[in-house]
Amino acid sequence: MMALRDGRWRILLVLPLLAVAIALIVWRGPDWGNVEDAFRLVRWEWVAAAIALNLVSVLSRAYAWQTAIRQSIPPPHPRFRLVFSAFSVGLFANAVLPGRVGELARVAVLRRHVPGRRGTTATLVGSVFAHRMFDLVPATLLVVWVLATAKIPRWAITSIAIVLAIGVLLFVTAIVLARRQHRDALEGLGPLRALLVRARQGLAVMRSPAAAATAAMFQTYGWVCQLFAVWAAMRAFHIYESLSAAGLVLVLINVATIFPLWPGNFGLVQIAIALPLVNYGVPYARGVAFGVGLQAIEASVGVGVGLIFLAREGISYAMLKQMDEDEKETESDEVSRLAG
Repeated sequence: MMALRDGRWRILLVLPLLAVAIALIVWRGPDWGNVEDAFRLVRWEWVAAAIALNLVSVLSRAYAWQTAIRQSIPPPHPRFRLVFSAFSVGLFANAVLPGRVGELARVAVLRRHVPGRRGTTATLVGSVFAHRMFDLVPATLLVVWVLATAKIPRWAITSIAIVLAIGVLLFVTAIVLARRQHRDALEGLGPLRALLVRARQGLAVMRSPAAAATAAMFQTYGWVCQLFAVWAAMRAFHIYESLSAAGLVLVLINVATIFPLWPGNFGLVQIAIALPLVNYGVPYARGVAFGVGLQAIEASVGVGVGLIFLAREGISYAMLKQMDEDEKETESDEVSRLAG
């Protein structure tokens, strides 16, 4: 009964957000006939190149997460194929479900391959947080470059500044928490405090300059691949602008999806991409078509690879939807065991 009520509450929360998405598409909608024409002229060889670059980006970012994991938990460490499998399932969850369910989903999948280790769930959650913090390095470089070279609307500058400031604050917080962790011992701590200490163990990569540099390098390489994937996708839609314009699109698509209120924030993403491209002389309808195509290219990697590893892990879509709740229950169980 409780699960049913929770499901109804989620539907009641998502429906208004979907209404907002539809309103955005109607309010800022282009001439859909022109959008259709833009898809008819797509150059598919550039689409294939963009998909390949996105796949390389996923591989690189999975390596970055594995680096964080190796610093967080004692050996034997999970092999890369297991880390990549969990990472891919997380991408799939983020693509098809609202919220950041994918971050918990990848922890849940990987946790199945490291059984019998007390507190590992909390530590893996910490490693996910550390991994996402390494996005700040390439994101900052990209933002500085875009500010210096691209044509940015004022509203976009404000949004970028706010998101970047939040990122810097979280990054500093992660470093402080990571450096405090070695002073905390589990003995004599209450159950909740012990769980928080285990979560901070996931930030251990922040205390190792070599490991942190490795993780940042892989994460940066992933962003570079994404940048060229956006550039290739632009050419697929006959948008022949500079690499800095592709950088602006990459920044804005990350800003538009940082808080996924509905799956993919579809509609909001297309508007966030199309409006700035008008300053480059790109027709609004073509910009919207490009936004749809770019999101489809990125989703094709997350959904395609994610489905493969979902099948390999023996996880159904229904099971995936419950993983966020399962992880919360796992955390509660670990608190109870620590209390006992």
